[in-house]
Amino acid sequence: MGGRRAAILGPMPPVPSSFVTGSAATAADRRSQSLMMRACRCEPVERTPVWLMRQAGRYLPEYRSVRAKVGFLELCKNPALSAEVMIATVNRLGVDAAIIFSDLLPILEPMGMDLEFTAGEGPVIHNPIRAAAEVERLKELDDLDRLSFVMDVVRATRAGLDDSIPVIGFAGAPFTLASYCIEGGGSRSWLHTKTLMYRDEAAWHDLMGRLARAVSRYLVAQLDAGAQIVQVFDSWVGCLSPDDYRRYVLPHSRTALAEAAKRAPTIHFATGNPALLPLLREAGGSVIGIDWRIDLDEAWKIVGHDRAVQGNLDPAVLLADRDTVRRRTQAILAQAAGRPGHIFNLGHGVLPQTPVENVLELIATVKGG
Repeated sequence: MGGRRAAILGPMPPVPSSFVTGSAATAADRRSQSLMMRACRCEPVERTPVWLMRQAGRYLPEYRSVRAKVGFLELCKNPALSAEVMIATVNRLGVDAAIIFSDLLPILEPMGMDLEFTAGEGPVIHNPIRAAAEVERLKELDDLDRLSFVMDVVRATRAGLDDSIPVIGFAGAPFTLASYCIEGGGSRSWLHTKTLMYRDEAAWHDLMGRLARAVSRYLVAQLDAGAQIVQVFDSWVGCLSPDDYRRYVLPHSRTALAEAAKRAPTIHFATGNPALLPLLREAGGSVIGIDWRIDLDEAWKIVGHDRAVQGNLDPAVLLADRDTVRRRTQAILAQAAGRPGHIFNLGHGVLPQTPVENVLELIATVKGG
């Protein structure tokens, strides 16, 4: 892999000397006592940890160089190359955690969904589930062998990073995965999803139960492979009201998170509707992810100060000038007020149009306090 890495990504930056600790500290101790892990536990930290959703993405020239040579799904299924992409990104940006390079949807392939990533259209599922009678086509994920490449990505990423950088595994939340299964791709109205949900509640809960059990097994497998933290992304659940979330989603999100939560910190992230925040807490998560549609201090009051929070700069702010990036980043840090348990992140992923220097400005501002 070394030759291919050099050809595609260029030479790897050296590991910063600040990562080197005394020989008495074991790898497990160093991982447990990292800024990120301590913040997940609401313990005091010297400074706020920072990482970014979609931190290895199209805004980086190095990533675009890789994608010019391999397709997205091909990259996800190449553990060595996926790990190298994230390791190079972590070293370049100086972030405090590495989320594995993968996607929400490959979990659906061994469950019977015909998944394709198309140029310009994004993910497409060619055999969507639109009726109660079709729910049986979504198989139970009893065997993770067809997802072994994801666990190999976890192992390779963990092996390539200093122990002070936790590796985050992740999965889509049951509602978001169900929406992809039903819509067959992206949606603005979630018409097919809500139609099935409202018309046949028994079929809906059957579908969500299959996905929740699959996500639970998948997250535990990533922890077994060497991840220290797992995050669940509910990117589409903001289309629901609180009452509908409680009735149709909450029990399944709780199932998805419960087993992993016995083993490691869990991050529960949803976007689109701040009114769901108390229910996200109820469903589970050591850390509740906050999007940009609510001020961080207000969100933390709603979540409860006994729970850690992650967020919440609007990704579009990174398209502004560097002074604006710095000022808006400092404003969120001020809202956190130094309270233990804040992890700085965006309110969603880095946008492809984002200048790299603005990402570096954000990280430098967080590290500078």
